[in-house]
Amino acid sequence: MNRDWIEKDYYAVLGVAPGASQDEIKRAYRKLAQENHPDANPDDDAAEERFKEVSQAYATLSDEEQRRQYDEVRQMAAAGGFPGGFGNAGGFPGGFSQGQRVRIEDLGDILGGFGGLGDLFGGSRRRSSARRGVDQTTTIQLSFEDSIRGLTTTLAVKGEAACSICHGSGAEPGTAVDVCQSCGGSGTISQNQGFFSFAQPCRQCKGRGRIPASPCERCVGSGTEFRTRRINVKIPAGVKDGSTIRLKGKGGPGEGGGPPGDLLVRVNVDKHPIFGRRNDDITARIPVTFTEAALGADIDVPTLDGAVRLKIPSGTASGRTFRVRDKGVPKPRGRNGDLLVTIDVEVPKKMSRAAKKMLQEYRDAYETENPREKLGWDHV
Repeated sequence: MNRDWIEKDYYAVLGVAPGASQDEIKRAYRKLAQENHPDANPDDDAAEERFKEVSQAYATLSDEEQRRQYDEVRQMAAAGGFPGGFGNAGGFPGGFSQGQRVRIEDLGDILGGFGGLGDLFGGSRRRSSARRGVDQTTTIQLSFEDSIRGLTTTLAVKGEAACSICHGSGAEPGTAVDVCQSCGGSGTISQNQGFFSFAQPCRQCKGRGRIPASPCERCVGSGTEFRTRRINVKIPAGVKDGSTIRLKGKGGPGEGGGPPGDLLVRVNVDKHPIFGRRNDDITARIPVTFTEAALGADIDVPTLDGAVRLKIPSGTASGRTFRVRDKGVPKPRGRNGDLLVTIDVEVPKKMSRAAKKMLQEYRDAYETENPREKLGWDHV
């Protein structure tokens, strides 16, 4: 079992209630991550440590399954045990008697059939010191065009990474790494605490199970360092603003031979001066003249792939929307979205005397009926 789950209140770390929604958790994380990011707080060890805690809390609570397991462990720890007790009357196999001390590792076998709870405890099948690395987060700012078309780019990610000299072994290149004599290579030391016997990380080897004979000078034997990594990432076509791209195995380094965490890339998309987006459709507002709307016209409409010709019928009202097929957001499978063109009829602010005279003659000859009378506005 991850001891941090009992000792640390991740909800309190993020400043949210235990029943908070995923959106609330995400907003709280973004705010705290920006405030405590190492880039914004150079040479501030406290902010860096706080950033790690916030990232660890979010990595657990943002995953629905991990959050469920975390809540169950916290509830059981607060209650001082498990529902039904651990005696034979409680229905648990293994012949444990009332009041008998049970190692927390053994509960993996005892609880294996109870909703997967056994997997939370480092039972006989999971006594390895290997631990998965934490998930790390970064952001990428995209132009509107790149978000629609997609691209491959390189990210500069700052955070904990495998040491660039020893590559995570903690030893100087060419030197040996010995098995820890204190824990026998397991990386854990059992400690009795009341009813349970918790397995804690070994202080001698710091949970790694191995001790380098000659510690690496760069990382001082830890196997990790805080540095900037350059990671290639493929941004898929049609990615939305605010979405997250998960890069498997590109996060924090694992411990004791465990796998690395994932890198979560948050996508921010710039506003475009012409185009907007509505689901898989691209939107645009196009100005036309009064005469084009009244008489009809063929106009050029911009798209991300060049201009297209659009026929505006006579009598087009301002605010009318036309659909240009297949000029929207690309889809992995099937037809692309469309371009939705909304017409804005521009009324001239300044007119020559001749133009005014012609409009007045048109009004006197053809606008014999007040259109507001049909709506009952003539007496308002």
